Amino acid sequence: MSETQDKPAAGNQPKAAEATPNSAPDAMDAPYKPVIPAKAAKRANASVIGMIIALVLCVLAFLPIVLMNPAPKGEGFRPAVDVASIARNAADVAGFTPVTPETGDTFKPNYARWESGTGTGVPTWEVGYLTPKEAFIGLTQTTKANPTWVLQQTGNMPVTGTRNAGGQDWELHDSGKDKRSMVLNYRGTTIILSGTANLAEFAMLAAAVVKSADQAAAASESAAPSS
Repeated sequence: MSETQDKPAAGNQPKAAEATPNSAPDAMDAPYKPVIPAKAAKRANASVIGMIIALVLCVLAFLPIVLMNPAPKGEGFRPAVDVASIARNAADVAGFTPVTPETGDTFKPNYARWESGTGTGVPTWEVGYLTPKEAFIGLTQTTKANPTWVLQQTGNMPVTGTRNAGGQDWELHDSGKDKRSMVLNYRGTTIILSGTANLAEFAMLAAAVVKSADQAAAASESAAPSS
């Protein structure tokens, strides 16, 4: 009787073993839901709201400053350059009256300066111009020019002819690409125009330069004491 009763008991053990593993995953798969105390949740919400309020206050504080200093519109900001005023100051050390071509609003100067020529030995009056077509022409004037210096200023470009502007024949140096120079020895100074503008814009500025040189010479003659 004992053997007969033991066998069925042994046969029932696998079923019990199968039931045990199946029940364990069910317990582990149950999602865990953390519970945040009400006070902690309230403090967290209060911190977020405080940060938002602080950010809004910062924006409101800086907004008037931004509105009072708006960014420039249209073309990029360019500082005004008073070429005539700088030229008057340079005349005291230059020994000549620097040219100040009047170009209206067509050619816009972006720098004007007197260079002492410490490195080259050639002191110069220099003005940079942005042309109507947004190209560039640099003006250089001196009484101390020499052939080597002229070659340096013109980028060793070959002489390709002459160009009449303002009633004067300027020596034309052209690279055949986008760079060129015009050179004029006039009224005791050497004037060089160099840049990337086209020849028509070079001629316009050159004519204004000649006119300025003529006006400076006439002013000097009228200011000279009569004999």
